[in-house]
Amino acid sequence: MAEEKNLSEYNEASIRSLDWKEHIRLRPGMYIGKLGDGSAPDDGIYVLIKEVIDNCIDEHTMGYGKQVELTIENKTVTIRDYGRGIPLGKLVDVVSKINTGAKYDSKAFQKSVGLNGVGTKAVNALSQYFKVTAYREGRERTAEFEKGELIKEHKEAKTDEPNGTLVNFIPDETVFRNFHYIYEYIDNQLWNYCYLNAGLAMHFNGKKYVSKNGLLDLLLRKTNPDELRYPIIHLKGEDIEIAVSHNNDYGEDIFSFVNGQFTTQGGTHQQAFREGYVKVIREFYKKDFEASDIRTSIVAAVSVRVQEPVFESQTKTKLGSQNVFEGGPSMKKFIEEFLSRELNNYLHRNPTVAESLRKRIEQNERERKELAGIKKLANDRAKKANLHNKKLRDCRSHLNDEAPVKNREEFIVQQNNTTIFITEGDSASGSITKSRSVDTQAVFSLRGKPLNSFGLTKKVVYENEEFNLLQHALNIEDGLEGLRYNNVVIATDADVDGMHIRLLMMTFFLQFFPDLVKKGHVYILETPLFRVRNKQETIYCFDDEERQAAVNKLGGKPEITRFKGLGEISPEEFGRFIGPQIRLQPVILEQGDHIQNLLEYYMGKNTMERQEFIINNLKIELDLVHNA
Repeated sequence: MAEEKNLSEYNEASIRSLDWKEHIRLRPGMYIGKLGDGSAPDDGIYVLIKEVIDNCIDEHTMGYGKQVELTIENKTVTIRDYGRGIPLGKLVDVVSKINTGAKYDSKAFQKSVGLNGVGTKAVNALSQYFKVTAYREGRERTAEFEKGELIKEHKEAKTDEPNGTLVNFIPDETVFRNFHYIYEYIDNQLWNYCYLNAGLAMHFNGKKYVSKNGLLDLLLRKTNPDELRYPIIHLKGEDIEIAVSHNNDYGEDIFSFVNGQFTTQGGTHQQAFREGYVKVIREFYKKDFEASDIRTSIVAAVSVRVQEPVFESQTKTKLGSQNVFEGGPSMKKFIEEFLSRELNNYLHRNPTVAESLRKRIEQNERERKELAGIKKLANDRAKKANLHNKKLRDCRSHLNDEAPVKNREEFIVQQNNTTIFITEGDSASGSITKSRSVDTQAVFSLRGKPLNSFGLTKKVVYENEEFNLLQHALNIEDGLEGLRYNNVVIATDADVDGMHIRLLMMTFFLQFFPDLVKKGHVYILETPLFRVRNKQETIYCFDDEERQAAVNKLGGKPEITRFKGLGEISPEEFGRFIGPQIRLQPVILEQGDHIQNLLEYYMGKNTMERQEFIINNLKIELDLVHNA
């Protein structure tokens, strides 16, 4: 009977059409990827900024406007460009009607990033307040919106402002809950725009960004020049630019871009570069080197400009285009021919560089062969250790990894939501295991303090049981392509021992798997330091300022508990801190932070500078305990 009732309810009244803003607000992930709270660089609040700036960059690319200004104040974002300005008569349509824009006309925007007319509409719909002003040939027009709904359209008026567009918006806090901006992420975003648009000046809260040497500047910022094995090879051609070198880090560090868009997930252009580079190197040295030996420790950036680019999602993080332009060469052929010509010529003209590159490849080859036997023994040992029972409490998303992927989109969403907590001790891992979401959250339990891996070779990863089992749990032995968890969260006690374990784990990742940190996968779990409560209310506080505010709110003499270890927090309480309101502190490498320098400072010989750092920070911690 229940089935008959449900069937009878399926009629014309069951069919509902959503308008543009309703659909965006109902399915925001389709338009801006994941929502997040700002802890990750691909969280929605940064995508909103990017969508607006992309339009500014497209104007600059077409030859209009040499600077872009961005300010953020009290969660209000303001972006001003000096391009042609949105045509005044179409101002409202451009920011509120799906599939409306100039980018469908390939003559107006030959090699634009945004081609589907969605970007600013998504920003509008997902903002609690959105205002756009266009300045064009001495005239201006303004429109204001709330959650995509037009609330005021100003009359056209005279202006002394130069041509361009001004956008103000405040992300909707009912969509982006408890969001906050991490300026380092925005900093990286703006630098990438400048590297790809030499001569463009960008301003962010008073700081100026400009690049003269494009991708060469990018690699100089992303690496320590003193650790490069040879000078950066910088190659430029029509619609393509490549910079490449090798350093002493493990893994591959490749930054790829399409029409000024940072494709964090790579795509056809990045794969074409990886394959084309190997082919040219083999041909130049007339030796069939292993591809992994050629690419290990590579640092590279590749940028292409493509007509009508096809991306695999609205957030444009992975290129799917097979051709550079309709009827033109394939992406693979285009990049391979460029490398065959330009890289080959460069190496012939620079024999010293060619010799240094050969030595780096041969070193990789020797190290790979030395590790071969150890890896086999370590892999056998990992299987015998019964990883999934002994160390890892996996999530349901991965319990059937061998099953074929039926729905690629669902798989990607599922993968983006997976988290692994790395913790120490039975009590802490027990609390997390009991309170986690078994669908998407896994727990890896450490046994005591890990080894300090600073200065050691990758051989130790296979010889040390903890490290070997952890790399198997993450599935990162051969790179990040097989990474099983998008978020790798270090969860330790907020005491000296916990901080030490945290530092040892970060050393392990930075030493052997730096891409895991560079790509924004590693986080620190923030857990409350205090519980302040009376008979009516309980407040959890993450620092001394929150503790004092809780005391003031509750009044009287509330009970104050300071948590010293994760094991002291009951599973019921813990569930509140690793659920939707989880607080994660991302591990970010800032500009000028070069890995070996960082590790030498924190994990190398005990210097006076480090002693002073420890003493000063220890005093802060002691004051915190005393005040509690």
